[in-house]
Amino acid sequence: MLSHLECARCGLRHDADQPQNLCIECASPLLARYDLTHVRKPTSENSLWRYRDVLPVRDPDPAFSLGEGMTPLVPLPALSRALDATILMKDESLIPTGSFKARGAAVGVARAKELGIEGIKMPTNGNAGAAWALYAARAGMRSVIAMPEDAPLITREEVEASGAELRIVPGTIADAARAIKDVDLFDASTLKEPYRIEGKKTMGYEIVEQLGWRVPDVIVYPTGGGVGLIGIHKALHEMRELGWIEGPLPRLVAVQSTGCAPIVRAHEAGAAESTFWDNAFTSAFGINVPKPLGDFIILKAISETNGIATAVDDGQIAADRAECARLEGVFLCPEGAATISAVRKLRENGWLQADDEVVVLNTGAGIKYPGVRL
Repeated sequence: MLSHLECARCGLRHDADQPQNLCIECASPLLARYDLTHVRKPTSENSLWRYRDVLPVRDPDPAFSLGEGMTPLVPLPALSRALDATILMKDESLIPTGSFKARGAAVGVARAKELGIEGIKMPTNGNAGAAWALYAARAGMRSVIAMPEDAPLITREEVEASGAELRIVPGTIADAARAIKDVDLFDASTLKEPYRIEGKKTMGYEIVEQLGWRVPDVIVYPTGGGVGLIGIHKALHEMRELGWIEGPLPRLVAVQSTGCAPIVRAHEAGAAESTFWDNAFTSAFGINVPKPLGDFIILKAISETNGIATAVDDGQIAADRAECARLEGVFLCPEGAATISAVRKLRENGWLQADDEVVVLNTGAGIKYPGVRL
């Protein structure tokens, strides 16, 4: 059961039954905390709502769900042989709206509606805005979405189809955020509301459950805003506190593009936070985030699990996207392909061993990126 919200930086408690954005003391992201003493194992629902005891919605409406969650954990045997690694893929391409962003939207919008919020605004690199606009429409809520002009066209069409107000701006997601400052609606930007993480963390619960309530050695995650990595790390800690898992946590790998790698730069420098990445650009558009708001949480999760942050170039991403399709019949999104490039790089430099069990996240459907060349 949801207990309260806690600042990720200063620890200040906030009332979970009032709409909240950032910490009122230090303007840092808030994390949902639960009374775990009466949490039950998952229900039989074939969606993320099977973990309802560790989700923030007090009374989930079954009619609201689009079946989000419980995506397959798929072995990649041919690619594993090619890279001399043991690779499993968590395939989020099969989720409603075609990307893992539907997890955060489903929980975030449901909780916003429960709290009486009538509309939301957010900047996006594409998929998150599409998911939140569509779930807001399902909830009968207004939404205003801003995205960079280079965002995937299909995500723009999803937003427009939902009836949301769409603002297209030149530049990056940081410029998109400035474009909606005048809008008087609840700010659902990445980590500026506390419940998107809760939807995303269910990827961690699912991976562990699908492996028979054990953890893999490594989880590789394409990192822009980093909500999914933060969420998976949070889920692992919750499961350990619940006694559902034991022993060392998986090593978490944050993957970025060499064209936008603020987390990698900070990790390599041993810094607690990142600095703004000037002139950011990558064809893996979902990870084109010049400075994540939750950078300090991402870096802490990497450090706590003896993980690493690594950058791969767009040429290698394109090559690995093509190779995965050819060898496995899996058409990855560019961000998902970046995780394969990271496995290749980390296997070559010895950070990964052949017998490490590695879970990579394919965060969306390749067909949502028709303009990105292989």
